[in-house]
Amino acid sequence: MAATAHLDVRAQFPTLQREGVAYLDSAATSQTPEAVLAAMDDYYRHHRASVHRGVYPLAAEATELFEGARDRVARFVNWASRDTVFTRNASEALNVVAHGWGRRHVGSGDRILVTRMEHHSNFVPWWMLARETGAELVEVPIDDEGQIDLDALDALLPGAKVLAFTHVSNVVGTITPAAEIVRRAREAGVVTVIDGSQAVPQLPVDLGAIDADFYAWTGHKAYGPTGVGILHGRHDLLLDTEPLIGGGHMISTVSFEDVRWAAPPARFEAGTSAIAEVIGLGAAIDWLSDIGMDNVRAHEIELTGHALERLGELDDITIHGPRDAERRGALVSFALKGVHPHDVSEILGRRGVCVRAGHHCAQPLMQRLGESATTRASFAVHTTREEVDALVDGLAEVRRIFA
Repeated sequence: MAATAHLDVRAQFPTLQREGVAYLDSAATSQTPEAVLAAMDDYYRHHRASVHRGVYPLAAEATELFEGARDRVARFVNWASRDTVFTRNASEALNVVAHGWGRRHVGSGDRILVTRMEHHSNFVPWWMLARETGAELVEVPIDDEGQIDLDALDALLPGAKVLAFTHVSNVVGTITPAAEIVRRAREAGVVTVIDGSQAVPQLPVDLGAIDADFYAWTGHKAYGPTGVGILHGRHDLLLDTEPLIGGGHMISTVSFEDVRWAAPPARFEAGTSAIAEVIGLGAAIDWLSDIGMDNVRAHEIELTGHALERLGELDDITIHGPRDAERRGALVSFALKGVHPHDVSEILGRRGVCVRAGHHCAQPLMQRLGESATTRASFAVHTTREEVDALVDGLAEVRRIFA
């Protein structure tokens, strides 16, 4: 993005107008631009009604806003609206697949393939399913940069039921070759489930090209509100997936003798929807589309490259993940020798530099890295080179304190 355009983008985030805040934690949750807040406020002020149920004008307006957001979200990643389901978050979306589809198709002795790189949201549901059904949870190996070992994967695929993997690691930033992995899995008859929570806010994502069986992501990492996640699935597989929650709207017919589900996506959206949140997500997608995902990606490559260069100047830091910014998402996880990541984060926080410290809900990966925790700085469309420099300057203060 041009310098003036970048300044215009930054001015659209209310939280960033606080003096002295360098927000480098977008991988955890993104900031929210004014356009999203305005869309949600407009719903509450001018179109407040429940969706899908009423035929009066106010309800029709709310439904049009809600379903219009679904259409834009689906179009944003090149997928069908009818196969785009709103959930509370990516965790719920992945649980819908693991339990709603998995309980019908995974049994004792079946193999579930999961990489060591997964966020707990794409690991724990499969662990739970394996424990419940007697299936075997099998590790897909990764190398030291977090890349999936494709030769090892090929050896594991025959006879497996499902493969769960991340599109972009939330710890080491690795971008996996999603379309190639899906192709190999499909040739082996293995269902693919991708966690795209870090990918959709950062990369131009084309689900039509990737062609995964299920793909999940979340609104609050994509400049939208909390409380709304997204599940995209192949229509035939969604029809073969049981809903997690029963209630209103998700049924076709109900009697004492029988209950029949509605067609997707309604069967997975029981009860009153998160209407304002979905409308806010639609506004976030419009906002990102106006910027252009190629521009978003280019800016974040530049910032990540600058961070890798500056952090690489420090001889007492271990940087995890690929060292090439074009091969990773917009984040850098690192360990400072002799200092716990929580101490690093706390001291940086005193200086207004907001970073995440911990295992990042990826403890199996931490075990692979030989770390109990790392410090993670993550970047967004509003991040500046000066904020990255503030991070490095703050680390000098950390080193002085612990010298």
